[in-house]
Amino acid sequence: MRAQGQTAPSREVSERLYHQLMRHPWWSLTLLYLLVSTIGLGMRMPWPADEPRFALNGLEMWVTGDWWLPHRAGELYPDKPPIFMWLSGLATGLTGDIRLGFALPSLLGGLATLGLSVDLIRRLHGRRSAFIAGLWLIASLQFVLQARTAQIDMLVTAFILLGIWGMLRHALLNDGPRYFYLGCFAMGLGIITKGVGFLPLLMLPLWLMTMRRSSRWRSGGQRTGRLSPRQLLIGLGWLLLAPLAWAGPMLVMSLISSNPELAAYRNNILLKQTAQRYAESWHHLKPWHYFITSVIPWAWMPLLLTVPWWPKALMRRLARRDLRVLLPLTGALLIVVFFSLSPGKRGVYVLPALPLLVIGLSPLLPGLSRRLGLARLTFTLCALLSSIFLLAAILGVFGLPALTHLAEKEGLVPWGWWGLLGASGLALCVGLKPRGGLLALGLWLVMFWGLWGTWGARLMDPVRNPAVLMSQVAEQSHFEALAIPDFREQYILQAQQPVWHFGYKTPDAAQFARLFAWLKAEPETRWTLLTPKVLARNACLDATQAVVLSEPDEHWALLPGTAAMACLGDVEAAPLYLAPTSVSDEAARLIGLPARHSTRARTQPSSQTQVQERDQ
Repeated sequence: MRAQGQTAPSREVSERLYHQLMRHPWWSLTLLYLLVSTIGLGMRMPWPADEPRFALNGLEMWVTGDWWLPHRAGELYPDKPPIFMWLSGLATGLTGDIRLGFALPSLLGGLATLGLSVDLIRRLHGRRSAFIAGLWLIASLQFVLQARTAQIDMLVTAFILLGIWGMLRHALLNDGPRYFYLGCFAMGLGIITKGVGFLPLLMLPLWLMTMRRSSRWRSGGQRTGRLSPRQLLIGLGWLLLAPLAWAGPMLVMSLISSNPELAAYRNNILLKQTAQRYAESWHHLKPWHYFITSVIPWAWMPLLLTVPWWPKALMRRLARRDLRVLLPLTGALLIVVFFSLSPGKRGVYVLPALPLLVIGLSPLLPGLSRRLGLARLTFTLCALLSSIFLLAAILGVFGLPALTHLAEKEGLVPWGWWGLLGASGLALCVGLKPRGGLLALGLWLVMFWGLWGTWGARLMDPVRNPAVLMSQVAEQSHFEALAIPDFREQYILQAQQPVWHFGYKTPDAAQFARLFAWLKAEPETRWTLLTPKVLARNACLDATQAVVLSEPDEHWALLPGTAAMACLGDVEAAPLYLAPTSVSDEAARLIGLPARHSTRARTQPSSQTQVQERDQ
């Protein structure tokens, strides 16, 4: 990306860099993406809220061999389809380290999204537009953030982009219905990744409408591709094939089995987590304008800095009735509208709209990138962000109370990391001047992700990863059986002893009734881990026996079974589950924990009783 009117030194630097990258655009974009998304890979464990859950699902598949239905700590996990967990488990097992494996599905999903977007743009508008649009996509904050975050959203975006790629190959390039069929099958894979793989179909009505008036709409000088009713039905058949290939056997298993958990799993995954979750969300409730006012303004930066020049450029394209611009931009808009209509919203939901927006804007981006006004805007953004980081670092070093309190609360001191980030950004601004703002911001973003993945990860991992706490729990409880009611997946991952729980969504009262019965059955060899607030709510527990342990942001009470002797228990109140990863030597190896066999002898006398309880 270049700016008009640069001074000679900065212009020479940017021109040389630009032409060197343009000589090998595919390798350049791939290497740039890998640089910003993989630096620091393997330096941290999964972080809450979502990463530990999916990492645990995949790890459990690997160590148990039970791949068809995801489980969480021995219990069926009905909230998401299995594809992401399959890939996470395979990547963890094949790499031999959960720190690598849990991150690979999202990283590869981002690479596929970038590759499909750039390939489609190249076919529609040429190599130059594809290269510059690829740079803008990599520069977008949400794109790299999700590529570095082991959530499902980047993988489902890759399947959605494959669906878009196939659909637009036929609609805009008239390459034949086989591409539409491929796209439909990819949408089906997206459905069993996160349910919303059908999003490319939002563009279908506009495509069908323009086919009826093909004399008025063009795609690069040629008519749009035709889609007959028969071809549409075949495509929808391919779309249904992938979900049915997984859901069919699941339905058979749930119908012929007498296990009520399978029936509950079927109803949850097919009904509650799809239509009901969209129409009547029960969490992440946000106003209709949440994406427009609270997510897109930061997540799609710096691409949104080009907005002032959109109207004039788009009007020219639309005046030509160029479907190559209208169809992707309409698709991006409809995705945002679709999720805005649901009461439940998370920022990651609109991620698939970002590459569609880049595809739609791609013929405009080469010209927009040369504007002096855009260079000055990006310079201002780079200088502003750098100044904020540097000022925060300086004030933190000098003990500003608000920042000191924040550091104590979060358990980390980021002043060096922030100071380097701020100082380097300001140095880039000084060296490249306002006319070199695009290059300055681009280089600063590379540095930002590099420091985030290395220095930042080293600082944050001990805070967001309970390895030290769970090691202390194991030592204090002599590696004996531990129960964690209302558990969080990161604690199961780091457990160094057999861990039991009572169902993730079991009501608290039922969980504690079952916990008390479990503790009293073998009070000398069983333990539980609670927060002080939970301990205070259960007055029957003998708090004087608690061992107080702490994390940077939370305190814990470890109690032996003897502390529950005055509590009333009920063995029928809730189910009982043993987390398979907590007793697996293979899981310990992949996580980097001591081998389970070294602690198994201490818990063996009670293991048979525990298995019998689980079977009941």
